[in-house]
Amino acid sequence: MGNAAAARNAALMAEEAVRADVWLWRARFCRTRTLAAKLIEGGRVRLTRAGQESRLDKPARAVRPGDALVFAIAGRLHAVRIEALGERRGPPAEARALYCDLDADGPAAATS
Repeated sequence: MGNAAAARNAALMAEEAVRADVWLWRARFCRTRTLAAKLIEGGRVRLTRAGQESRLDKPARAVRPGDALVFAIAGRLHAVRIEALGERRGPPAEARALYCDLDADGPAAATS
């Protein structure tokens, strides 16, 4: 009975979180999971969860809906909030539904 409960808890956790490299790949910020892993291992991805900011150090670190990520790719700074985890690397429209771009509010609000 204990093993069944542990398996059920593991399945629930799998639905609530996903590896950071997998999410960056599914959201189409990186062409491959290897490139996503290198971005994270290079210390270039920051995670904000419940007001606590930390630098992701391993690609296997879990991200959840509601988390915010800040990272730079090709000289452009991206600040996004994770809205969904996704189940696959889908077309661009599906990938855009996985996050909310936090950059959109910044420049417009600063110039007003």
